[in-house]
Amino acid sequence: MKIETIAVHGGYSPEPTTKAVAVPIYQTTSYAFDSTQHAADLFDLKVEGNIYTRIMNPTTAVLEQRVAEMEGGIGALAVASGMSAISYAIQTIAETGDNIISTSSLYGGTYNLFAHTFPQMGIETRFIDGANYEQITSLIDDKTKAVFCESIGNPAGNVADLEKIAELAHAKGVPVIVDNTVPTPYLCRPFEHGCDIVVHSLTKYMSGHGSSIGGIIVDSGKFPWAENADRFKRLNEPDPSYHGVVYTEALGEAAYIGRARVVPLRNMGAAISPMNSFMIMQGIETLPIRMDRHCENAIAVANYLSRHDKVSWVRYAGLEDHSDHENLIKYCNGKAASILSFGIEGGAEGGAKFIDALELFTRLVNIGDAKSLACHPATTTHRQLSPEELAKTGVSDDLVRLSVGIEHIDDLLFDIDQALSKV
Repeated sequence: MKIETIAVHGGYSPEPTTKAVAVPIYQTTSYAFDSTQHAADLFDLKVEGNIYTRIMNPTTAVLEQRVAEMEGGIGALAVASGMSAISYAIQTIAETGDNIISTSSLYGGTYNLFAHTFPQMGIETRFIDGANYEQITSLIDDKTKAVFCESIGNPAGNVADLEKIAELAHAKGVPVIVDNTVPTPYLCRPFEHGCDIVVHSLTKYMSGHGSSIGGIIVDSGKFPWAENADRFKRLNEPDPSYHGVVYTEALGEAAYIGRARVVPLRNMGAAISPMNSFMIMQGIETLPIRMDRHCENAIAVANYLSRHDKVSWVRYAGLEDHSDHENLIKYCNGKAASILSFGIEGGAEGGAKFIDALELFTRLVNIGDAKSLACHPATTTHRQLSPEELAKTGVSDDLVRLSVGIEHIDDLLFDIDQALSKV
């Protein structure tokens, strides 16, 4: 099926008991076992089934299958937020003494996790400088567990060269994890370009209505974990925390996503609620339609801002003069979603006056909502970063970030124009 159809039907057909057309909300903590042996077989991963909603839930299972199909993966794990998805994606394969490599242009929460929280757990992050991907080769050692990037950066709007990153990482036996939140699988499918794991904040475009928080990890099933047994011992040696199971033997190509479920999720518990899984699926059904409108509005706003005499610069990969425009054509069919940033004459003070004068755009820190949103990252999403870290992530004091929604373009441009007139 095409992705527009998967977004509506993936992972579900009317269930046999009630014939419900909408995915039922299984608002339960637990599930009955047929027998003691049945329970033991479930816990030993010998049979499929439900144990406890912290680990799995029938409503969430539909969400997982739907997103996995949209991305072209073999399986997925939905969790409580995008940040927990990123955390678990790394913790599934990394531990004290290990390191990961990451691009530095990241969402502020991700950068903070990598630069400060993971080191407290003994996991080092080695940041590469901008698009200098060749650094990946020299930074990888025998303790490197992953290379991480955002397909389209938030808020910088840079577009990663996914094939190049995958080529360099795989040459050293290391998988690539891609945060695909901004373009979504409707615009970009990293697995088709050699990447191995995808994470999403489902809170953003996938949900699309600012009502539910969630995250997901998707496994391509293509990385050869067993062939790299010395590097990935946790997947290839008996796990004492789970009955001595060897994940590559028990689960084959699904070893990674299986361990993500029964170790970090089971033991640390950032479980998504069934209601949020249901709500996010309502958003996914209209994702393709919304993304087309988001992109249409965003390029119109970017062109308008680039011609305005009070705007000093505009950063949106959909513009032909953007340094990553060719990557955008290659990986996202030329569509850059609807996150754009720009600078206003007058710097931070001018940006504050502009944001305060907006009447239709909502001032908040989410992105990907059907409604248009605006924020000043240096004082909100990236406020915890030092001036040096802000520079690394591509956030300047004058940067204003817009998440362009699906309203009528004339109303959006009117609001931007009247707000600029106040600067």
